[in-house]
Amino acid sequence: MITFYTATLGCKINQYETQAIGEAWAGGDAREVDTPQEADLILVNSCAVTANAVADLRQSVRRFHRDNPAAEIIITGCAAQIMPEELGKLPGVVRVVSQEDKPQLLDGPEGTNKLDTDKPKFAPFSINGYGRARAVVKVQDGCSHNCTYCIIPTTRGKSISRPVNEVVDEVSRLLVAGFREFIISGINLRHFGRGLDENIDFWDLISRLETEFGLDWAGRARFRISSVEPGQLTDKALDVLNRSSMVCPQLHLSLQSGDPDVLKAMGRGHYDPLAAVTFMERLREHWPVMGLGADLITGFPGETEAQFENTMELCRALPMTYGHVFPYSERPGTRAADMVNSVDVPVRKARAGRLRELVNAKKKAFLNDLLKLPHLDVLIQDDKGRGVSEYYAACRFTTLPVGGSPRSLVRARPVRVEKNVILVEPLETE
Repeated sequence: MITFYTATLGCKINQYETQAIGEAWAGGDAREVDTPQEADLILVNSCAVTANAVADLRQSVRRFHRDNPAAEIIITGCAAQIMPEELGKLPGVVRVVSQEDKPQLLDGPEGTNKLDTDKPKFAPFSINGYGRARAVVKVQDGCSHNCTYCIIPTTRGKSISRPVNEVVDEVSRLLVAGFREFIISGINLRHFGRGLDENIDFWDLISRLETEFGLDWAGRARFRISSVEPGQLTDKALDVLNRSSMVCPQLHLSLQSGDPDVLKAMGRGHYDPLAAVTFMERLREHWPVMGLGADLITGFPGETEAQFENTMELCRALPMTYGHVFPYSERPGTRAADMVNSVDVPVRKARAGRLRELVNAKKKAFLNDLLKLPHLDVLIQDDKGRGVSEYYAACRFTTLPVGGSPRSLVRARPVRVEKNVILVEPLETE
């Protein structure tokens, strides 16, 4: 029996696919181990969204080979899709499996069965467990939008959706396995429904999950939406979220900029950033307390100081509680990499710093507001009592609750904030 170790770089979808491959291998003639030093075989699931992600991949592979020269290394994922020859020359690497061929690995380390490409199908990844306390459920893959700064359409291909019944079945299995929070994830959830025979969208999927599980599991398990675009914030979205008993009162927006002209240059002119403010004001009637995060890029080619200030103004107006702020970095192979009017790197970083300062101040105020609540529902993530609230605020128990093991959903009283973490005391367990 061979031993294997898996390492995942990048997004939650990569984490999910690594889990699926690991389960498939462990169900055959292989055993998963906890460290790369113990492994006969090391699987590295790579990311290519930034140049830093590729640099991290190279470092990781070299470190694995240095620590365990006898291990054979397989690289798959997005970086394997766009630079297979270079990756194949890294020390210890015996196979490079492109992103489009990644499903072959479900048949084993040497699997070669290709998907039927006559009709696009959702790759047959599925899981029965998860290596973390909160389970990712993959419902969509690929992206057909082609933002000018993004390489994902090249690495993951066109949008494709998972059949709804498969999503329902997987959530059912994971509930039985003891999971109580499910992150509904995809590369572009706005495209959910593409490739399916049914005429449905992402909000129809959330409604179906509510119908299937709300009656039995409301208050005992919950869904968290990984990321949505402002263009998805429609009246239908408002209605679905208002009626849901299981969706966490928290959203994360793929916003990128608050200036319409910058968004057009990004290839994202299909939504009005100010519409997000109106939507959140309406949603707050049902979610008086809610978490709100956003992805933001500063210093995109051609961005002026006035356009950056529009992003600042939008973030001041939104009830943001955290943010992922990045200075723009060129990605070879994208249209934006060849654009003129490049913003100086120090300016990009300075703008990112100013935006982070604004977002961090809003986060600090939000965490202090949560202290005024009578309770939080905390999903325990490890045996040290660390967890996350329904509002996506990091928490830590001052005293571990009785029976409160990882994956448990525990009602707790907020006590104080330390280093952006809410210290809580248990009130009752599930």
